[in-house]
Amino acid sequence: MSSDQAIWFKNYTIDYLEGLRNANMGVHIGIRFLEVGPNFLKASMPVDHRTTQPFGILHGGASCVLSETLGSVSAWMTINPEIYRAVGIEINANHIRAVAEGNVIGVCTPLHVGRRIQVWQTDITEEATGKRVAVSKLTVAIIEQGTLSNQKETIIVGK
Repeated sequence: MSSDQAIWFKNYTIDYLEGLRNANMGVHIGIRFLEVGPNFLKASMPVDHRTTQPFGILHGGASCVLSETLGSVSAWMTINPEIYRAVGIEINANHIRAVAEGNVIGVCTPLHVGRRIQVWQTDITEEATGKRVAVSKLTVAIIEQGTLSNQKETIIVGK
């Protein structure tokens, strides 16, 4: 694939992605999709009463929610959603700079887009200054549809 080709399974629009925002955590904390590039997804998140910790600065968990949202949606955008689903299996974040108000912007790019495992990095910056606030990596498993819902707990009864 050349650098000018999109990595997405099909052409997704911001309007389509915003339509996915119904009754989930991203909606609750105000995440808004802003831009779909050929190999990135961008979103904003407010720094307000929903996303700050008790001391009035952006909560690290909120940064992780932004990263998980962007990474999971990005991974999902690379697969056939009728056959597969993307599920986060590990996330880490480095919190670099405190933000007390305004908005942060997350830009998610792929580090690895494999058939079964993907790794996505989200760089989070303060909208007003452009300064880096956090950087996060999300590892995503690509599994067949129905895999999670068909799992049954096996009980082994001893003699």
